Amino acid sequence: MLAYALMPDPPPSGAGAAGARLDRLVAIMRTLRSPEGCSWDREQTLASLRPFVIEEAYEVVDAIDREDLPALCDELGDLVFEAVFLAQLCAEDGHFTLADALEAAAAKLIRRHPHVFGDDKEPGALTSAEVKRRWEEIKAAERGAAGQAPSLLGGIPPALPALLRAYRIGRRTATVGFDWDQPAAVLGKVREELAEVEAAVQDGPEAAVEEELGDLLFAVANLARHLGVEPEGALAGANRKFSRRFAALEQHFLAAGRPLRDVPADEMDRAWNRIKDAETT
Repeated sequence: MLAYALMPDPPPSGAGAAGARLDRLVAIMRTLRSPEGCSWDREQTLASLRPFVIEEAYEVVDAIDREDLPALCDELGDLVFEAVFLAQLCAEDGHFTLADALEAAAAKLIRRHPHVFGDDKEPGALTSAEVKRRWEEIKAAERGAAGQAPSLLGGIPPALPALLRAYRIGRRTATVGFDWDQPAAVLGKVREELAEVEAAVQDGPEAAVEEELGDLLFAVANLARHLGVEPEGALAGANRKFSRRFAALEQHFLAAGRPLRDVPADEMDRAWNRIKDAETT
Protein backbone atom coordinates (compact mmCIF):
# COMPACT_ATOMS: atom_id res chain seq x y z
CA MET A 1 0.00 0.00 0.00
CA LEU A 2 1.26 3.50 -0.81
CA ALA A 3 2.83 5.24 2.15
CA TYR A 4 0.89 8.44 1.66
CA ALA A 5 -2.40 6.53 1.75
CA LEU A 6 -1.59 5.66 5.36
CA MET A 7 -1.01 9.26 6.31
CA PRO A 8 -3.80 11.20 8.03
CA ASP A 9 -5.25 14.15 6.19
CA PRO A 10 -3.53 17.40 7.13
CA PRO A 11 -5.28 19.69 9.59
CA PRO A 12 -7.46 22.52 8.28
CA SER A 13 -5.95 25.90 7.50
CA GLY A 14 -4.31 27.43 10.52
CA ALA A 15 -1.22 27.02 12.64
CA GLY A 16 0.91 24.12 11.47
CA ALA A 17 -1.24 23.40 8.42
CA ALA A 18 1.47 24.26 5.89
CA GLY A 19 4.04 22.09 7.67
CA ALA A 20 1.68 19.09 7.75
CA ARG A 21 0.92 19.45 4.06
CA LEU A 22 4.61 19.75 3.25
CA ASP A 23 5.29 16.56 5.23
CA ARG A 24 2.56 14.82 3.24
CA LEU A 25 4.06 15.99 -0.05
CA VAL A 26 7.50 14.74 1.03
CA ALA A 27 6.01 11.33 1.89
CA ILE A 28 4.26 11.16 -1.49
CA MET A 29 7.53 11.97 -3.25
CA ARG A 30 9.38 9.35 -1.24
CA THR A 31 6.80 6.77 -2.29
CA LEU A 32 6.98 7.76 -5.94
CA ARG A 33 10.76 7.22 -5.85
CA SER A 34 10.49 3.86 -4.08
CA PRO A 35 10.62 0.45 -5.82
CA GLU A 36 6.83 0.28 -5.44
CA GLY A 37 6.41 3.76 -6.90
CA CYS A 38 6.51 5.29 -10.38
CA SER A 39 9.04 4.17 -13.02
CA TRP A 40 9.22 7.67 -14.53
CA ASP A 41 9.89 9.33 -11.20
CA ARG A 42 12.60 6.79 -10.38
CA GLU A 43 14.41 7.61 -13.65
CA GLN A 44 14.74 11.33 -12.97
CA THR A 45 18.01 13.06 -12.14
CA LEU A 46 18.93 16.59 -11.08
CA ALA A 47 19.76 17.39 -14.71
CA SER A 48 16.53 15.94 -16.09
CA LEU A 49 14.44 17.97 -13.63
CA ARG A 50 16.13 21.25 -14.56
CA PRO A 51 13.73 22.18 -17.40
CA PHE A 52 10.71 21.36 -15.24
CA VAL A 53 11.91 23.71 -12.50
CA ILE A 54 12.29 26.51 -15.05
CA GLU A 55 8.91 25.74 -16.61
CA GLU A 56 7.10 25.75 -13.28
CA ALA A 57 8.76 29.03 -12.27
CA TYR A 58 7.60 30.64 -15.49
CA GLU A 59 4.09 29.33 -14.97
CA VAL A 60 4.08 30.99 -11.54
CA VAL A 61 5.15 34.25 -13.18
CA ASP A 62 2.48 33.87 -15.86
CA ALA A 63 -0.23 33.46 -13.22
CA ILE A 64 1.04 36.59 -11.47
CA ASP A 65 1.02 38.54 -14.74
CA ARG A 66 -2.54 37.42 -15.47
CA GLU A 67 -3.58 38.17 -11.87
CA ASP A 68 -5.10 34.69 -11.78
CA LEU A 69 -4.95 33.83 -8.08
CA PRO A 70 -6.51 30.33 -8.35
CA ALA A 71 -3.90 29.48 -11.00
CA LEU A 72 -1.17 31.02 -8.82
CA CYS A 73 -2.20 28.76 -5.95
CA ASP A 74 -1.94 25.73 -8.22
CA GLU A 75 1.35 26.76 -9.82
CA LEU A 76 2.98 27.55 -6.48
CA GLY A 77 2.15 24.02 -5.39
CA ASP A 78 3.79 22.65 -8.54
CA LEU A 79 6.91 24.74 -7.93
CA VAL A 80 7.16 23.52 -4.33
CA PHE A 81 6.77 19.97 -5.61
CA GLU A 82 9.80 20.44 -7.87
CA ALA A 83 11.81 21.60 -4.85
CA VAL A 84 10.67 18.52 -2.92
CA PHE A 85 11.62 16.30 -5.87
CA LEU A 86 15.13 17.77 -6.10
CA ALA A 87 15.66 17.49 -2.35
CA GLN A 88 14.53 13.85 -2.41
CA LEU A 89 17.17 13.00 -5.01
CA CYS A 90 19.85 14.73 -2.95
CA ALA A 91 18.69 12.96 0.22
CA GLU A 92 18.90 9.57 -1.50
CA ASP A 93 22.53 10.29 -2.40
CA GLY A 94 23.32 11.38 1.16
CA HIS A 95 23.93 15.06 0.36
CA PHE A 96 21.16 16.88 2.22
CA THR A 97 17.46 16.67 3.01
CA LEU A 98 14.61 19.08 2.38
CA ALA A 99 14.73 19.90 6.10
CA ASP A 100 18.36 20.94 5.65
CA ALA A 101 17.44 23.22 2.74
CA LEU A 102 14.58 24.81 4.69
CA GLU A 103 16.77 25.36 7.73
CA ALA A 104 19.45 26.95 5.54
CA ALA A 105 16.86 29.33 4.07
CA ALA A 106 15.55 30.30 7.51
CA ALA A 107 19.05 30.81 8.91
CA LYS A 108 20.02 32.92 5.89
CA LEU A 109 17.00 35.19 6.28
CA ILE A 110 17.73 35.75 9.96
CA ARG A 111 21.44 36.32 9.29
CA ARG A 112 20.78 38.83 6.50
CA HIS A 113 18.20 40.80 8.50
CA PRO A 114 20.18 41.86 11.58
CA HIS A 115 18.04 45.01 11.78
CA VAL A 116 15.03 42.76 12.45
CA PHE A 117 16.45 39.70 14.24
CA GLY A 118 19.79 40.97 15.60
CA ASP A 119 20.69 42.16 19.07
CA ASP A 120 20.37 45.79 17.98
CA LYS A 121 17.00 45.72 16.28
CA GLU A 122 16.23 48.79 14.21
CA PRO A 123 13.60 47.73 11.64
CA GLY A 124 12.23 51.24 11.18
CA ALA A 125 15.58 53.00 11.10
CA LEU A 126 16.79 51.78 7.71
CA THR A 127 15.50 52.77 4.29
CA SER A 128 14.85 50.14 1.65
CA ALA A 129 18.05 51.19 -0.17
CA GLU A 130 20.08 50.83 3.06
CA VAL A 131 18.61 47.39 3.66
CA LYS A 132 19.62 46.29 0.16
CA ARG A 133 23.14 47.67 0.64
CA ARG A 134 23.59 45.85 3.93
CA TRP A 135 22.17 42.66 2.37
CA GLU A 136 24.86 42.79 -0.33
CA GLU A 137 27.57 43.48 2.26
CA ILE A 138 26.46 40.47 4.31
CA LYS A 139 26.37 38.26 1.20
CA ALA A 140 29.90 39.38 0.29
CA ALA A 141 31.11 38.56 3.80
CA GLU A 142 29.47 35.13 3.59
CA ARG A 143 31.23 34.38 0.30
CA GLY A 144 34.55 35.45 1.83
CA ALA A 145 33.98 33.21 4.86
CA ALA A 146 33.27 30.32 2.49
CA GLY A 147 36.62 30.87 0.79
CA GLN A 148 35.13 32.29 -2.41
CA ALA A 149 36.96 35.06 -4.19
CA PRO A 150 35.31 38.39 -3.41
CA SER A 151 33.11 39.42 -6.33
CA LEU A 152 30.16 41.75 -6.30
CA LEU A 153 28.62 39.92 -9.25
CA GLY A 154 29.47 36.43 -8.06
CA GLY A 155 26.04 35.68 -6.65
CA ILE A 156 24.04 36.51 -9.79
CA PRO A 157 23.02 33.18 -11.38
CA PRO A 158 24.42 32.78 -14.91
CA ALA A 159 21.29 30.82 -15.85
CA LEU A 160 19.01 33.83 -15.39
CA PRO A 161 17.31 35.10 -18.57
CA ALA A 162 19.86 37.43 -20.16
CA LEU A 163 17.73 40.57 -19.96
CA LEU A 164 16.95 39.98 -16.29
CA ARG A 165 20.60 39.20 -15.56
CA ALA A 166 21.67 42.48 -17.21
CA TYR A 167 19.18 44.30 -14.97
CA ARG A 168 20.51 42.51 -11.87
CA ILE A 169 24.14 43.24 -12.83
CA GLY A 170 23.39 46.95 -13.14
CA ARG A 171 21.50 47.00 -9.88
CA ARG A 172 24.35 45.22 -8.09
CA THR A 173 27.13 47.47 -9.41
CA ALA A 174 25.05 50.54 -8.55
CA THR A 175 25.37 49.64 -4.85
CA VAL A 176 29.04 50.68 -4.99
CA GLY A 177 28.42 53.79 -7.09
CA PHE A 178 29.37 52.31 -10.47
CA ASP A 179 26.37 53.73 -12.32
CA TRP A 180 25.00 56.63 -14.31
CA ASP A 181 23.77 59.58 -12.28
CA GLN A 182 20.53 60.23 -14.16
CA PRO A 183 18.24 58.42 -16.65
CA ALA A 184 19.20 61.05 -19.24
CA ALA A 185 22.79 59.80 -19.13
CA VAL A 186 21.61 56.24 -19.74
CA LEU A 187 19.51 57.47 -22.66
CA GLY A 188 22.69 58.93 -24.10
CA LYS A 189 24.38 55.56 -23.74
CA VAL A 190 21.45 53.86 -25.50
CA ARG A 191 21.76 56.30 -28.40
CA GLU A 192 25.53 55.69 -28.52
CA GLU A 193 25.05 51.92 -28.64
CA LEU A 194 22.32 52.24 -31.30
CA ALA A 195 24.73 54.25 -33.47
CA GLU A 196 27.32 51.51 -33.06
CA VAL A 197 24.77 48.89 -34.13
CA GLU A 198 24.01 50.94 -37.24
CA ALA A 199 27.72 51.22 -38.03
CA ALA A 200 28.23 47.49 -37.55
CA VAL A 201 25.28 46.67 -39.82
CA GLN A 202 26.78 48.82 -42.54
CA ASP A 203 30.45 47.89 -42.27
CA GLY A 204 31.11 45.22 -39.69
CA PRO A 205 31.15 41.41 -39.77
CA GLU A 206 28.25 39.42 -38.33
CA ALA A 207 30.05 38.91 -35.02
CA ALA A 208 30.38 42.68 -34.61
CA VAL A 209 26.65 43.15 -35.19
CA GLU A 210 25.86 40.56 -32.50
CA GLU A 211 28.25 42.19 -30.05
CA GLU A 212 26.86 45.68 -30.62
CA LEU A 213 23.28 44.44 -30.33
CA GLY A 214 24.22 42.87 -27.00
CA ASP A 215 25.67 46.17 -25.81
CA LEU A 216 22.48 47.97 -26.88
CA LEU A 217 20.26 45.51 -25.01
CA PHE A 218 22.47 45.82 -21.91
CA ALA A 219 22.14 49.62 -22.04
CA VAL A 220 18.34 49.34 -22.46
CA ALA A 221 18.15 47.03 -19.42
CA ASN A 222 19.98 49.66 -17.37
CA LEU A 223 17.71 52.41 -18.72
CA ALA A 224 14.75 50.36 -17.51
CA ARG A 225 16.36 50.08 -14.07
CA HIS A 226 16.84 53.84 -13.85
CA LEU A 227 13.21 54.38 -14.84
CA GLY A 228 11.99 51.94 -12.19
CA VAL A 229 10.86 49.34 -14.73
CA GLU A 230 11.72 45.64 -14.54
CA PRO A 231 12.75 44.94 -18.17
CA GLU A 232 11.78 41.26 -18.27
CA GLY A 233 8.23 42.16 -17.25
CA ALA A 234 8.14 45.10 -19.65
CA LEU A 235 9.21 42.89 -22.56
CA ALA A 236 6.71 40.22 -21.52
CA GLY A 237 3.99 42.87 -21.66
CA ALA A 238 5.14 43.95 -25.11
CA ASN A 239 5.07 40.33 -26.25
CA ARG A 240 1.51 39.91 -25.01
CA LYS A 241 0.42 43.13 -26.69
CA PHE A 242 1.97 42.19 -30.01
CA SER A 243 0.50 38.68 -29.85
CA ARG A 244 -2.96 40.06 -29.11
CA ARG A 245 -2.81 42.51 -32.00
CA PHE A 246 -1.37 39.93 -34.39
CA ALA A 247 -4.15 37.48 -33.50
CA ALA A 248 -6.68 40.24 -34.29
CA LEU A 249 -4.90 40.85 -37.60
CA GLU A 250 -5.12 37.17 -38.49
CA GLN A 251 -8.81 37.01 -37.61
CA HIS A 252 -9.55 40.15 -39.62
CA PHE A 253 -8.26 38.65 -42.85
CA LEU A 254 -9.35 35.08 -42.14
CA ALA A 255 -12.91 36.38 -41.74
CA ALA A 256 -12.61 37.61 -45.32
CA GLY A 257 -11.22 34.26 -46.46
CA ARG A 258 -7.68 35.58 -46.92
CA PRO A 259 -4.71 33.96 -45.14
CA LEU A 260 -2.00 36.42 -44.20
CA ARG A 261 0.48 34.98 -46.68
CA ASP A 262 -1.80 36.25 -49.49
CA VAL A 263 -2.14 39.79 -48.08
CA PRO A 264 0.24 42.50 -49.37
CA ALA A 265 2.49 44.01 -46.70
CA ASP A 266 1.09 47.53 -47.09
CA GLU A 267 -2.46 46.27 -46.61
CA MET A 268 -1.43 44.35 -43.48
CA ASP A 269 0.24 47.50 -42.20
CA ARG A 270 -2.92 49.57 -42.66
CA ALA A 271 -5.03 46.93 -40.89
CA TRP A 272 -2.43 46.75 -38.08
CA ASN A 273 -2.64 50.50 -37.54
CA ARG A 274 -6.44 50.33 -37.40
CA ILE A 275 -6.21 47.61 -34.72
CA LYS A 276 -3.76 49.73 -32.72
CA ASP A 277 -5.98 52.80 -33.03
CA ALA A 278 -9.04 50.81 -31.91
CA GLU A 279 -7.18 49.71 -28.74
CA THR A 280 -6.15 53.25 -27.82
CA THR A 281 -9.50 54.97 -28.43
